[in-house]
Amino acid sequence: MSTPTVTEKSAAALIARFLKARGVDRLFALCGGHVMPTWMRLDAEGIRIVDVRDERAAVYMAHAHAELTGGLGVALVTAGPGVTNAMTGIANAHVSRAPVLVLSGTPPRAQENRGALQDMSHIAFVAPLTRYARTVREPDLVLQELDEAVARAFGQGGEPGPVFLDFPVDTLRAEVSAAVQLPERFVPTPRSRLLPDPESVRQAVDLLWSAKRPLVISGRGARGAGAELRQLLDRTGALYLDTGESRGLVGDDHPAVVAAMRGAVMQQADLIVTLGRKLDFQLAYGSPAVFGEAKFLRIADTAAELRDNRRGAAEILATPAEALRAIVATAGDRAPATDRAWAAETRRQHLARADKLASSMATAAPGSDGLMHPNRLVAALRDALPADAVVVADGGDFLSFARVGLPASTYLDPGSLGCIGVGTPFGVAAALACPGRLVLVATGDGSFGFNAMEIDTAVRHRAPALIVVANNGSWAIEVRDQQETHGKVVGTRLQFADHAAMARAFGAFGERVERAEDLPAAIARAKAALAEGRPAVLDVLVTPEAASSDAKSGLAWVPDLQPLAAWDDAERAWRARA
Repeated sequence: MSTPTVTEKSAAALIARFLKARGVDRLFALCGGHVMPTWMRLDAEGIRIVDVRDERAAVYMAHAHAELTGGLGVALVTAGPGVTNAMTGIANAHVSRAPVLVLSGTPPRAQENRGALQDMSHIAFVAPLTRYARTVREPDLVLQELDEAVARAFGQGGEPGPVFLDFPVDTLRAEVSAAVQLPERFVPTPRSRLLPDPESVRQAVDLLWSAKRPLVISGRGARGAGAELRQLLDRTGALYLDTGESRGLVGDDHPAVVAAMRGAVMQQADLIVTLGRKLDFQLAYGSPAVFGEAKFLRIADTAAELRDNRRGAAEILATPAEALRAIVATAGDRAPATDRAWAAETRRQHLARADKLASSMATAAPGSDGLMHPNRLVAALRDALPADAVVVADGGDFLSFARVGLPASTYLDPGSLGCIGVGTPFGVAAALACPGRLVLVATGDGSFGFNAMEIDTAVRHRAPALIVVANNGSWAIEVRDQQETHGKVVGTRLQFADHAAMARAFGAFGERVERAEDLPAAIARAKAALAEGRPAVLDVLVTPEAASSDAKSGLAWVPDLQPLAAWDDAERAWRARA
């Protein structure tokens, strides 16, 4: 039997050299014949292959790697079902604007469209979810297409996000002409910075400096603008809300932070400044039903975060850090009109609520079933977290508890797509990208089940993440919705499965915890395992009777006009008045 060779002059070898030159030292992948040439040349170039158990997890890991490092995340998946499995990960990266390069393969060109194994037109599937998608059949175009795809992933010429390239396997084995391997293709291009229009800046200053109750809300586009954001808050006295997309930009000790007063301050503000943040369902689509008569100042480097749902009285299309810097410089010594008494009182109420929450979490009563309240688990984790911990929150119900109760300077969650199941893959990637930092995955049992097999990946690659499963034996938000809305529970109960036993079977540390008083010692034992390079799983039984804030909000039953019941009522009343 003759086996095709893959030489150092092949397209596969060129792909590997390109990625190495662009700073890629690891990628996430699941092997298959249609990508084998690339796979072997990546190994030959010394690029670490983190082999996973499902292609969806490979893209999740590439996504988290990109978010945490600021670099390119790369996933390699095989043809056909490899690509279709990866599509949920691609969709989540698309919504999250994460720079991810997904590589795949196709049957040899002579076998295309003839019923070959895993023969499928991938581009038709992935094009709506990507910034760039191509099948590269000509070996001499491989380098050009790689260069273009990576530029698009980082938003050069548009919105950043995932890109996709696949190659017939005979193209991967074919030699590439030396003449087309121009050296400039291998050199990373500097990230472009978009400078603000001076007139737009002046309009923004007039709005912001004349506002009495200004509120700044940051999103994904604000990353990299932390210092400039803090300077603006200090200069104006504006209050501040982060979102999961931008957590950690402003520390909880900053006097502008009023997260515990989110609902009230959104209604009280007379100016809303969105900084790289869409007005999506999490912000009531910017509706006057929630934000009242407030004006909007919108700042973003992409149109998707500048004009969606609500136009601003002033808008700045620019790199957020540059826009903020220009605003402060243009304002000069002008005194802001911010009502300092309002700001101080709102901050005082925030601190009081935050202290009350911390106290109540530590003493939350168990359910009638005797199982601990999820807040007891959150409180124990909170006490054990170092300041530089990376927190990954996953799930529907437990995410709601963790999002509110766990502090984090570095934070990842499923995002606005609601893509539960990202927790363990995100945690694996985080543990590899952030050695020496504690990586906590706080997940519900339902969401854990999506990618629980990646515990095997974590063990094999010595990715010491602490995965804490809040095990309530159910899809809790849906159970509550069914009980309250329909009067019966259908297909939303799970087992109280022993996830710790499964973890031990894979070689990870695993322990089941049934009593709140046993949590501190169990967490300490898990952290000791992490210090040895082993991932750890704590399977913690919690009562399904506890109602999270999301479960109480009406989110599960999907109101017609707004995502939350209270907002939906307000929207109906506002529209009736109009």
